[in-house]
Amino acid sequence: MSEINREYKDRLFVFIFGREENKKWTLSLYNAVNGTDYTDENAIEITTMSDAVYMGMRNDVSFIITEFISLFEQQSTYNPNMPVRQLMYLGRLYDRYIDATKQNLYGKRQIELPVPKLVTFYNGKEDVPDKILHLSDSFSKNAELSDVEVNVRLININLGNNKELLESCRPLKEYSWFVDGVRNKKDQGKLSLEEAVDRTIDEMPEDFQIREFLVGNRAEVKNMCLTEYNEAETMQLFKEEGRAEGRAEMIKDMLKRGKTVEEIADFCDYPYEKVREISDRLNATERR
Repeated sequence: MSEINREYKDRLFVFIFGREENKKWTLSLYNAVNGTDYTDENAIEITTMSDAVYMGMRNDVSFIITEFISLFEQQSTYNPNMPVRQLMYLGRLYDRYIDATKQNLYGKRQIELPVPKLVTFYNGKEDVPDKILHLSDSFSKNAELSDVEVNVRLININLGNNKELLESCRPLKEYSWFVDGVRNKKDQGKLSLEEAVDRTIDEMPEDFQIREFLVGNRAEVKNMCLTEYNEAETMQLFKEEGRAEGRAEMIKDMLKRGKTVEEIADFCDYPYEKVREISDRLNATERR
């Protein structure tokens, strides 16, 4: 369940907190978010859906520890639809969990499931406060009659926010420091993104826990930052682009970079059916 699909371009957040070799940082983040003090990183079972085509979805970081399953998502663009997305991720993960534990969903015995903990970490440029996102906010009317509710904790991890949380998890604070450094250097307009990443890595204090990891994976870090930056620019251009053919080209580019139809439709706030049509045409062209 924890194989890494190298064809899918991870975000830097996932690269740091979602890998088997970095489970000590995953555990540190879990403890900081939940006020726990677990010390055995081997108690974590990474469950992230690593197959980019599995049911057309891929989540950021998910793992089981004791009786809880945590779904951690990172967003650099505020998205109020995370309860819907994380509910869909959770359904896929429960499906895999039931199969892996060989439980009978249709039997007379009550199955046992880990308790879900849903969190979205936000580090975009907008001033977004911490909040609880509710699935019921998506219901246009009669939300009080719903038999289902999903709550997602949105946590702003930009430097200057949630100082106690960042102090409790040094890797998270260092990640936020790095993102802030790259962003500031790039926004000043004097450095390219690659130069900004290199400069920020070089300026990272020697005692930072993630420093050696970023230095050792410098090329991958730069590629991930470039991908995230390009996605943000594409999103802005997509909003401004009036011509359908222009949007189609942007969608094709995102598909070629490994994004799924669902991710593009959600990211660009564009009808799923239209994205699917473009994807089908692209696949048909490539098969010729």
